[in-house]
Amino acid sequence: MRFKFAHYLFGIYLILSIVLAISPYDRMTWFIENFVIWVLVGGLVLTYRKFKFSNWSYSFMFIFVVLHTIGGHYTFENVPFSFITDMFGFERNMFDRLAHFCVGFFAYPIAELLLRSKKVKSRAVILMFSAFAIIAWAGFYEIMEWIYAVVSNPELGAAFLGSQGDIWDAQKDILMDSLGALFATLIFWLKNRSKLNFPI
Repeated sequence: MRFKFAHYLFGIYLILSIVLAISPYDRMTWFIENFVIWVLVGGLVLTYRKFKFSNWSYSFMFIFVVLHTIGGHYTFENVPFSFITDMFGFERNMFDRLAHFCVGFFAYPIAELLLRSKKVKSRAVILMFSAFAIIAWAGFYEIMEWIYAVVSNPELGAAFLGSQGDIWDAQKDILMDSLGALFATLIFWLKNRSKLNFPI
């Protein structure tokens, strides 16, 4: 079998996930953070024969998967990211903000799925739905994080939230998700303008 781009990315992810499964900062937080990734990657593997995304889509998704896997090992608050903090004079670890921005990258494969399905004949719907789907997910995920933090023990809940004392952390996370989605949607439009020759 000839290996393709997605296979190499999957192999890198497997190696990384195995390495980062060794002695994580908190085993329960590691499990919870990685569970979503396992579902995502598993879904992509199971549907690979029926639908293959472009290399651009796989690349965008891979970036998020890698960052989230790293965050699950250290907890996002404790990821070694001090060089960025020091360089820009931030008061907190901004790794989680970067990861949230990369959540928005999933707007690209969503748009690609809509375009290739040929069931949507409006470029505005394809582009706007892709971005808005991520923004809606961002809000839903923050609510789920809040509920989990309330029902779990305070220490584990705080590690999972990773708010680092910022009362506006959830809102800023949603903003970063949204900006990432707009960025990915713009890239999709630039890469696929010739295919998006539908009425508005």
